[in-house]
Amino acid sequence: MLICFSCFFCKKHFNLALSIQVHPENEEWTCFEQTASLDIKSFFGFENAAEKLAMKQYANSIKKGKEIIEYYLKELEDEGVTHVPRWSPPQAPPPTARLQLPLTSAPANAIPVPTAKETPSASPTDLPAGSPDDKLDADYIRRYLGDLTPLQESCLIRLRQWLQETHKGKIPKDQHVLRFLRARDFNLEKAREILCQSLTWRKQHQVDFLLDSWERPQLLHDYYTGGWHHHDRDGRPLYILRLGQMDTKGLVRALGEESLLRQVLSINEEGLRRCEENTRVFGRPISCWTCLVDLEGLNMRHLWRPGVKALLRIIEVVEANYPETLGCLLILRAPRVFPVLWTLVSPFIDENTRKKFLVYAANDYQGPGGLVDYIDREVIPDFLGGDCLCEIPEGGMVPKSLYRTAETLESEELRLWTDTIYKTASVFKGAPHELLIEISEPSSVITWDFDVCKGDVIFNIYHSRRAPQPPKRDVQGAHGSIVSPATNNMQLIDRSWILGQDYSMVETALTCKEGESVQGSHVTRWPGFYILQWRFHCSPACSTSSLPRVDDVLASLQVSSHKCKVMFYTEVLGSKDFRGSMTSLESSHSGFSQLSAATTTSSQSQSSSTVSR
Repeated sequence: MLICFSCFFCKKHFNLALSIQVHPENEEWTCFEQTASLDIKSFFGFENAAEKLAMKQYANSIKKGKEIIEYYLKELEDEGVTHVPRWSPPQAPPPTARLQLPLTSAPANAIPVPTAKETPSASPTDLPAGSPDDKLDADYIRRYLGDLTPLQESCLIRLRQWLQETHKGKIPKDQHVLRFLRARDFNLEKAREILCQSLTWRKQHQVDFLLDSWERPQLLHDYYTGGWHHHDRDGRPLYILRLGQMDTKGLVRALGEESLLRQVLSINEEGLRRCEENTRVFGRPISCWTCLVDLEGLNMRHLWRPGVKALLRIIEVVEANYPETLGCLLILRAPRVFPVLWTLVSPFIDENTRKKFLVYAANDYQGPGGLVDYIDREVIPDFLGGDCLCEIPEGGMVPKSLYRTAETLESEELRLWTDTIYKTASVFKGAPHELLIEISEPSSVITWDFDVCKGDVIFNIYHSRRAPQPPKRDVQGAHGSIVSPATNNMQLIDRSWILGQDYSMVETALTCKEGESVQGSHVTRWPGFYILQWRFHCSPACSTSSLPRVDDVLASLQVSSHKCKVMFYTEVLGSKDFRGSMTSLESSHSGFSQLSAATTTSSQSQSSSTVSR
């Protein structure tokens, strides 16, 4: 249904489109969609104010409509209605009876309430994320995801569908996607934003291979007082950290922040693995773990400023990439100095996470409502008064002979944030980012892998026999604005160059949307200089109308519309090694999509390329 109206005096046009259809992945569901566009050309000088007011009113109307739908769904549940038959067109009477039987009116349309189905349960391996045929049936939800309302399940399906379209080959499991939705109270846009950023981070730093590739330094084996220990009463994996017995200052001085950060990331990766294992063992969804922190021995030494700073940076990374993984945090034997540490750390912890903290002073954990309410007596560690022997190291002071010099610590940066095979670049309107690759032998292969982190870009490849001028950082952004010198934006193609004379295009331009991951290769024909270019792409406001959409106008008010960001990796291979390197290339870099081994030959340039999204 399309509703349109216009005002002659104000020269404003409003379009409202409504559609009701069957849900694409669950035919028992009804999907309601609504889009609107507003164009105000003249409103007595108050055009911007009128647009903002209209968008606010439109958002309130959508919110009210959602409340009405939820209200009537709740009434159906209160009345005991668990299923409403789907409406179907009336059956046409047989030809001989058409004159005797009157046509009955169609029953009123209704929203079906999904119920549990008697279907075999499915496991994550049986229903891999990204499969177009998977279904979120009731048994699968109950077995692996937990209780979900219809709206929550719809958000999960829509977010997973978006991942299938933009992140082919590297889609996380439903349980992981659900964590990001819960972290943002099932706000689809906010969850999609932080999930996309986390996937980019995991790919950039190859976190998927951390458990297999990282070897813990011997110092961590000897002096890091933490480890996994059975599970709690709810079946959640239990991690114990004897923070009071750990020489945090000594570990930071001897190892640096990077090793401690990798240690914490490996703990979280192991926690995700144990949650999946316990889900299979206990037959119910387990998506988080319990952490027990013993603070006996905590003193002012633990408040060493560089150590607290390192802790805050670690918390920032964990909060952004492992949301909703902490089920409960039990803090035992908190000393008097603990409130000081809590004051420093708590502002950096999400509010929902802080609600999961339980603090016990002295021996309060031994009484009613204490540790036994969360952990079975037989698995309480011996150092907390239990009978279970715990293999967690007792810690101790790190010898000062193992400390690194203060100069080394000050000059060292966190390589996990800075050193990576991927590079990032900013793309501005009128200022593309360009990368130079020199080819000395023909038939060499240029491969690339890049993610569009922000905005839409156009990707081009050019060839020139002339060497471009040394790369210069672009210090003038769009409309003459000054760009920070730290901004990574390189200009190589001289403004005086003429396309077709000084340089030529060797690939068809590729438009890449925000959130997309693109992998591909180009087999070169000539030696010389190849330039990979990412250019700002200004997408039309609406593909079917010249009128801007409300969503586009709102987005333009919230973020800068003249800047894009890409993260890329490139490599040059010899032609004879190209086919044999496909498998190793994919296994060496986290998140690579499968590259096609076959290349298509162009009859014009005799070059070939493959592109995978």
